[in-house]
Amino acid sequence: MACLMAAFATGAQSTKVLTAEKSNEYGLVYSLPTTALEVEVTATHQVGKKGPYYLYAKKSIGTDKAIAEDYEKWEITDVKVTPYGVPDAGTQYLMQLRPGALTSITVDPNGMLLAINKEVEAPKRIVANGAGTEKVKWPTGNEYLDFVDEDFVASKSSAKQAQLLAESLMEVRDAKLALTRGTADNMPADGKQMELMLASLGEQEAALNAAFTGTLTTETVTRKFTFIPEKDAKEILFRMSDFAGFVDADDLSGDPVYIQIESVNEASLPLDAKGEPKKLPKNAVIYNIPGSAQVSISLLGKKLYDKEIQMSQFGMTFGLDPLLFTDKKEPSFAVFDPITGALLEIGSAK
Repeated sequence: MACLMAAFATGAQSTKVLTAEKSNEYGLVYSLPTTALEVEVTATHQVGKKGPYYLYAKKSIGTDKAIAEDYEKWEITDVKVTPYGVPDAGTQYLMQLRPGALTSITVDPNGMLLAINKEVEAPKRIVANGAGTEKVKWPTGNEYLDFVDEDFVASKSSAKQAQLLAESLMEVRDAKLALTRGTADNMPADGKQMELMLASLGEQEAALNAAFTGTLTTETVTRKFTFIPEKDAKEILFRMSDFAGFVDADDLSGDPVYIQIESVNEASLPLDAKGEPKKLPKNAVIYNIPGSAQVSISLLGKKLYDKEIQMSQFGMTFGLDPLLFTDKKEPSFAVFDPITGALLEIGSAK
């Protein structure tokens, strides 16, 4: 098992077309993919802060919807899992050809087999990039101080200060109402000026109101992880902390988010016309027959993701007769899945 906490984006890769030459002793070497998983997790981070005059909210502005205690919480809102192929570095295969053979193979930059006798595009690769975070302006909780007068500053009584803030809030709301009704003493000259004046009054209203009701701020954060399953297993992918959000799997400040892999559909050999398992051809061109596994991701017993995914490592290898691709009169082509190494298409190359 390999598990890595990171952030990713995708980037285009170029392919290589290999042909049998004297320099490579007429042998074409390739690898097959192991199926890896990219796990994209989106969470909301919510921070609530009580206002300095929350105790006066009901009396001063007539609301009981005021935050009474500071709090912070994280909640996972979405999980996406995308399989992709990485070369199985421990195993390579040889397609041995004769001098003069026109057969070619297309591989990705890491030598992973993509096609025989046909050029195809390489799959997009996962490369490091910045993590996705929605930009949020975090309030200080003291924005209302920009709109207080000398009487407020001079007062030493919290109750008196709350009264003055409430009066200022009512004045701002009256001014907004007068503007929208067209009854203000100094009406704006045009629509643009009206927009600016209403925006300024709206900013004042929000700051003064927050002094009583508090502030509630939410940001969206996305992180990506890679996981390469090797067998049935249950592992901690990362942890989620109420205060720090995403933390490493070994950071006990957070609750564990598990990824569980269970093999559910083993691969089987292809059958011949009689319904018997085919025998491996001599000098076969090896490819994968993938199996599948149930992939689930959970937090505190709640499943966040649950889906069956095809994977090469839960299957087996088989092979194609190399004569299919070296026939000078009617050569064939084949295309393989870059995620699992499965045979996707085979047909005439002419």
